[in-house]
Amino acid sequence: MSEFTAARAHDAVLRHVEESLRSGALKLGDRLPGERALAEQFAISRASVRNAIRALEVMGVVRSATGSGPNSGTIVVSNPSSALGGALRMHVASHQLPLKDIVEARTMTETWALEHAATAPWTPEQIDDARRLLEAMDDDGLPSQIFTLLDAQFHVALSALAGNVVVSTMMESMREAIRDYISDAAVRQGAWEEVVHVLRAHHHGIFDAVEARDGVLAARLVREHIEWFYGKAI
Repeated sequence: MSEFTAARAHDAVLRHVEESLRSGALKLGDRLPGERALAEQFAISRASVRNAIRALEVMGVVRSATGSGPNSGTIVVSNPSSALGGALRMHVASHQLPLKDIVEARTMTETWALEHAATAPWTPEQIDDARRLLEAMDDDGLPSQIFTLLDAQFHVALSALAGNVVVSTMMESMREAIRDYISDAAVRQGAWEEVVHVLRAHHHGIFDAVEARDGVLAARLVREHIEWFYGKAI
């Protein structure tokens, strides 16, 4: 089979899965047929099927597991932020996507989200997710690496209050794309105790503004917070 033909065989499986998802023939939690069945269905090699499955895994569309239990096989999932975050991280590492541009995009996205969260119909239970992360970050014994992980989750949790799943996915993706740079920057800080004190104060101010549904203040505070940290650390 030529390289071109193999690529077309690979695409046939991807198109089939896309069309099946769009039509509802495939839903979250469903299993794809096995390699042999797909190879016979499309008259292609099992190697081409495996390539298609790997591509779907990278996209966050399926999860594959060996064995014979209830979680075995190739199962349809939905994990777009992981897939987008991984792709962005690779392009940041290759210097094709400047870190500065990712930070600017994150600032635009998060300020929009917090401003719109002011009028979104979120519940007390939803904001409690961010509150728990805020309280966890107040622990003075947290290593910087753990703090930055909680920090990322905190920002994503607040942005999710806007109720826009695409914006939430983009936020998670951008945080994933620059997570190593943030962790490294935190480690490099010679006076981390002073930095983390400022970050905690920023977080509490941002949270209070969101909880009070003051979107203008929340957006301004998160912009100042992001610019302060990256100006100091990157």
